[in-house]
Amino acid sequence: MSTSPASALDIDLSTIRAAAERISPVAHRTPVFTSRRLNDLTGAEVYIKAEHLQRTGSFKIRGAYNAISSLPEDLRAKGVAAFSSGNHAQAVAHSAQLHEIPAVIVMPHDAPSSKRAATEGYGAEVITYERGIATRESLTAEIAADRGLTLIRPFDDLAVIAGQATVGLELFEEAGKLDALLVCAGGGGLTSGCALAAREMSPTCQVYGVEPAAGDDIKQSLDAGHIIEIDVPDTIADGQMTTSPGAHTFAVISELVTDILLVSDTEILQAMDWAFRFLNQVVEPSGASAFAALLAGRLPVEGKRVGLTFSGGNIDTERFIQLLGPPA
Repeated sequence: MSTSPASALDIDLSTIRAAAERISPVAHRTPVFTSRRLNDLTGAEVYIKAEHLQRTGSFKIRGAYNAISSLPEDLRAKGVAAFSSGNHAQAVAHSAQLHEIPAVIVMPHDAPSSKRAATEGYGAEVITYERGIATRESLTAEIAADRGLTLIRPFDDLAVIAGQATVGLELFEEAGKLDALLVCAGGGGLTSGCALAAREMSPTCQVYGVEPAAGDDIKQSLDAGHIIEIDVPDTIADGQMTTSPGAHTFAVISELVTDILLVSDTEILQAMDWAFRFLNQVVEPSGASAFAALLAGRLPVEGKRVGLTFSGGNIDTERFIQLLGPPA
């Protein structure tokens, strides 16, 4: 069984199933649900993978736990480090807690306070930095080297990608073959993972990553044919404020993803509002971008079977009300 791929494109069904088995004691098998109202609105059969109901509030626990569990025991015992604005931070912190090892998380100073509190609540040490002044990856790598920790990257890691691919695995197992799959895209770990799962389980499915228009680093990179680095995006989708895709994720997306769709912050807010009003679901901005693309008609879907991810729900009440406004 291939559990140690040489590259991300070598991640096959056996690798994904091995990751699924590894994380099964910890990660929830989240629901896949449908809505008659949504189907009537779009003219499609829409299947939503509810990763906002996942442990730690997002899909990130899958990749983080798979990566930490895959480490040699002697390295794992020394502890781990990570950089993240919130969801990967919480996932690594909680995975480390479950393994009873130390974790140091580097977070931007303006990360949502609820996400920082949750990360610290899982027992991790949080170190902050100023966006645009410090390079989070180099800072984290320096801390990891000084303390003998293993760096768990948020998306550009083969074990992380394999873990995120289990989202697609579960979706296809429950919904069957799909015509299209819309995936929230930050650094591309979930998008590339779902594309790899689609290649194995629904080969004719067209996979689309969805980015905020203000943070279109993957889209620009695809258009240029090489990785482009942009300035820190100004968007409400804090989990999608990446400045470039990773080498591994870009390789998969270039090969297997049909296109990257862009949505505005206003469209993301409209999607969050629709999910709350008509689906009774609370989704954070980064977790609602794929849904925003569907509602905004970025893709012709009438008569098709379409999957999409609600990838995260880590938003506190005050922020939710601030973004959407008080009830009318």
